[in-house]
Amino acid sequence: MSPEPISEPPPLRWGIIGSGKIAGRFAGDLQLLPRSEVVAVGSRSAGAAESFGERFDVPRRHVGYEALVADDDVQAVYVATPHPAHHDAAMLAIEAGKAVLVEKPFTLNAAQARSLVDAARANGTFLMEAMWTRFLPHVAEIRALLAGGRLGDLRTVQADHGQSLPTDPAHRINNPELGGGALLDLGVYPVSFASMVLGRPAAVTARCAMTSTGVDRQTSLVLEHDEGRHAVITTALDVRTPNRASISGSEARIEIDAVWYTPTSYSVIDLDGTTEFRHPRVEGHGIRLQAGEVARAVAEGRTESDVMPLDESISIMETMDEVRRQVGLVYPGESA
Repeated sequence: MSPEPISEPPPLRWGIIGSGKIAGRFAGDLQLLPRSEVVAVGSRSAGAAESFGERFDVPRRHVGYEALVADDDVQAVYVATPHPAHHDAAMLAIEAGKAVLVEKPFTLNAAQARSLVDAARANGTFLMEAMWTRFLPHVAEIRALLAGGRLGDLRTVQADHGQSLPTDPAHRINNPELGGGALLDLGVYPVSFASMVLGRPAAVTARCAMTSTGVDRQTSLVLEHDEGRHAVITTALDVRTPNRASISGSEARIEIDAVWYTPTSYSVIDLDGTTEFRHPRVEGHGIRLQAGEVARAVAEGRTESDVMPLDESISIMETMDEVRRQVGLVYPGESA
């Protein structure tokens, strides 16, 4: 089975809600898709909207998210706000009838995720979590290998994501009001990876260490799956870990090099040690590839992606809800 083709997607006009770092990465990488363009940006601050528009040559600059989703020139909206604003910003876009790509983590919790999915399905509107890793060439190749049975019976997934991030208590990563902590920002990557490989876990065991500001500094979890399969995940915000991942089966294993969730290389290693090294290339950061999926879906009249299905995004949030329940991590004002 060959991986999903990376072909030039059809045209699509984007509006971006938010003007921070991830919004800039998306806008910059989207410039490598010749038939896609960012036509509008919406920010709470007029100055931020103007600055972002100047930087990325975005012609329409709105103050407020409502104005952005009301822009008739916008076909699809990318939500790049801080985590607690994902739900409300995405809901505005859904209700305006726009296709919506919501930066990961999809929402703060599963209740919010279900709310968005229900609204999108009721409106017949495209919606997807922006787990950009799934659309990278090496991950597409790995899915094809798994589907073809290359590893035999799957047994173990291991993945980590640790970064040495700012220690300033006021920084958003350390602020519970902004959904800070390792789990939502970093841990969502390995949790989603384990979900892609093994599906929904039957049981979750979690442990964490907290910061003085009340967010998780380091979280480790074991996800138990049917037939005795396990995923072992670690995530931390104050130390740079190896940032590698592996999938082990009865016939072979896959080892993904650092940084595993970005464009990188991997090896397929048979039981006798025979190793096949692969390094599929992609221009730029690869963030635009998820935008191509949205463009194809909109052109084909699809309302969700087979690569990042909505029910799976809900399931991932349910897993992270259970992790937080076990470690006692609650965000202020959390609601659906």
